[in-house]
Amino acid sequence: METGFQCAGCGEWNQTTVDESAGRTQSYVEDCQVCCKPNVLRVQYDTGEHEFLITAQLESL
Repeated sequence: METGFQCAGCGEWNQTTVDESAGRTQSYVEDCQVCCKPNVLRVQYDTGEHEFLITAQLESL
């Protein structure tokens, strides 16, 4: 499923794809397409809205 997230570093919107078969709760790292900073994406499926909600925070090194 195509969706997006806002980079926690620079604030730019990024396109991403969520693997619907991976479950209702997911977490993975994806680099920002603009500033290249790694974002930890936390993905949850909202059963009421029938969509994935993504929150992003910068990866701690």
